[in-house]
Amino acid sequence: MGTPPLRVGTNRALPGEIPYVKPTTYERMAQTVESGDTGGSLHAERSGFPSSAGRADLHTHTTHSDGALSPYELIRRAHELGLAAVSITDHDNVGGLDEAIEWGTSLGVEVITGLELSVTLGEKDVHLLAYFIDHKNQDLLDYLTFFRRERLKRAERIVQKLNKLNVPLRIESVLDQAGVGSVGRPHIANALLDEGLIETYHQAFERYIGSGGPAFEKKYQLTPADAFKLINSAGGLSFLAHPGKYTNELELSTLIKNGLDGIEVVHPSHDEKLQGYYKGLVNQYFLLESGGSDFHGGKKNDDHTFGTYTIPMQIVEIMRSRLFS
Repeated sequence: MGTPPLRVGTNRALPGEIPYVKPTTYERMAQTVESGDTGGSLHAERSGFPSSAGRADLHTHTTHSDGALSPYELIRRAHELGLAAVSITDHDNVGGLDEAIEWGTSLGVEVITGLELSVTLGEKDVHLLAYFIDHKNQDLLDYLTFFRRERLKRAERIVQKLNKLNVPLRIESVLDQAGVGSVGRPHIANALLDEGLIETYHQAFERYIGSGGPAFEKKYQLTPADAFKLINSAGGLSFLAHPGKYTNELELSTLIKNGLDGIEVVHPSHDEKLQGYYKGLVNQYFLLESGGSDFHGGKKNDDHTFGTYTIPMQIVEIMRSRLFS
């Protein structure tokens, strides 16, 4: 099956579900944020936005990909933790955003539309985070449907490889784990663990399905340039996710030349030294910065990260201002 045609649009407006003020007022707001003056007059002008005070987590996952919490449960947890904003960045899936926006409005947590995509850079899989997308954009939805079909085919190939290794896993068990979400290797790991075929979640990757493992299968290969066009056509911004895991400066330079908007500076895999390094690159290349917990919950045992790895709302406002530049 071929990929659907990609039509590149020029609309950079915010999605309709996120409240906004008139452009003239917003332009004044963006100038104020970028100048560092976030005084009381700013709050009066932009009553449609949450306060610039508070913290945001811009990297979370729900049951619509490989997270353990439903959109409602995630937003409720964010509210309990006192977060001002979150972005749900499910893999190849925007199906949880409407529910999250509805509950965010009710509980006073701003939900920034988001998405996580995988692209191929050389021989590496690199993850991109998209923010402020129009999650009802038809080009985007067509591509995500295609990506999810490719994910299913990949999962089937991995299960076949596991069976040849005398690991009696059924694809139905994997799909039960995925539920409404985009099926991926975490669901395979969970299925293996639940059926007693491994002893720990991480053992699935170390022994079988990690890169280079005997049951590993590559993802569908999407180029960074095509991913940036897709995100741009949906009115969004493109960020490199957790670069400290796998990306060197030469590769980062390639992504910037292709249209990268920013870097995820704050992430559980980044210590203070790495955060400082990526902040320096953000300034050097005139990029935006973001950050978040990459929270999944469940068997990943990462509950402690949610609400801990956050960024100030002022950074969110600077990101938002780029949409109008």
